[in-house]
Amino acid sequence: MLTAEELLAGSSLTFEVELPESVLQPANGGEGAALTDRTVRLRPLTVADLQLVSRAAKESDALLGSLMVQRALVEPELSVAEVAALHVGLVQYLLGEVNRISGIDASSDAFAELRDAPLAKAAYVLAREFGWTPEEIRELTLGQVLLHLQMLDEQ
Repeated sequence: MLTAEELLAGSSLTFEVELPESVLQPANGGEGAALTDRTVRLRPLTVADLQLVSRAAKESDALLGSLMVQRALVEPELSVAEVAALHVGLVQYLLGEVNRISGIDASSDAFAELRDAPLAKAAYVLAREFGWTPEEIRELTLGQVLLHLQMLDEQ
């Protein structure tokens, strides 16, 4: 049997991904000033990352992809605005790599399913109503979540 530590170890791994020249410089057909180092360092997304980006992006698949790339990009570290300024082909390639190393299917149906999951909706309601951070909500037990939702429903 795997131990909890062995299961959790996967979320702390990082992966170096080499970007094809054709992805970095698509307008030149990949021809141009050859970069000596075309690697980035990515980490797999966690359940907490997916809950956070799903809640932040709400119904925008384009923003969802940018947020996923931003959360997974370890080196170079970029802000959400910087990721949004990248060309679409590069973000799409990086998102494919993030999905691959995270072991997820990136279809819009899969994200809609995550967003519509009862626990994700409950976390969103608690964050909105009480101003709690995702970290604070993650620390709640299921019983505490249900109790707070019941209290909100009775108001």
